[in-house]
Amino acid sequence: MPHSRSLLRVARRLVSDGAAAEDLVQETLLRAWRSFDQFQTGTNARAWLFRIMFNAFYAQGRQARSAPVVVSLDAPGHTAEPARPATLSLIDAAEVNRAFGELSEEHRAVLLLGVVEGFTCQEMADVLALPMGTVMSRLSRGRQALRERLANGSAKVYRSHAVAGSTHKEA
Repeated sequence: MPHSRSLLRVARRLVSDGAAAEDLVQETLLRAWRSFDQFQTGTNARAWLFRIMFNAFYAQGRQARSAPVVVSLDAPGHTAEPARPATLSLIDAAEVNRAFGELSEEHRAVLLLGVVEGFTCQEMADVLALPMGTVMSRLSRGRQALRERLANGSAKVYRSHAVAGSTHKEA
């Protein structure tokens, strides 16, 4: 399917769960198929699909907020796999993922569409049904917030490596 890889890439960042992301893309494609008669020939099909996906994502969020809270009865802190030592590049990727995950939903959406998927500000405005000025503002603020979180996180990672390194030198 055309654009399904792009949809899945953005969906994975929106929902932070592979299976849920695949469900979101499947729901998007199903909704697009059902409403294909509403697609206007000559318009941007990719932007139309992303608009459908964001509508489905927001609808899921509304449903989740109205659903009862489920509490796990499993022991806290129990993991199935032992932790593996991380390399510096994995730490960097983890820092970026952590920092990105801390951003608000609105900032994540514009950064995914603009930076990752390459949509123009006008296309993002159409996909998100927002004024272009709002999109540009969110894009700017989202980038700034990501920079700040990465700067703070990088300082923590650097300090932890420096402390670990000095401990090994003293031993």
